[in-house]
Amino acid sequence: MLNDRILVKMENGEGERLSSGGILIPATAQIGRRLVWAGVVATGPNVRILEEGDQVLFNPEDRYEVEVGGDDYLILRERDVHAVAAGRLEEGSTGLYL
Repeated sequence: MLNDRILVKMENGEGERLSSGGILIPATAQIGRRLVWAGVVATGPNVRILEEGDQVLFNPEDRYEVEVGGDDYLILRERDVHAVAAGRLEEGSTGLYL
């Protein structure tokens, strides 16, 4: 990865999500804009606060798709990330600001 780019992999399919009862809700059923979570696979040298294994929250419209070795990934800019979930953050921390 170059500069401030982040390579992420989404757990579910494109925009799909599970209800609290375990029902799969397809992306076509979404109303309005919804942010999604993905896991960080790789980061560029200028990424300041993200590391591999972190979970990031982002707008699915602010991304580029790429296929590597038959797997689908997304490329984001660090500034397009809205929130970070990581085990390395201190308990009680309010989070990191971009």
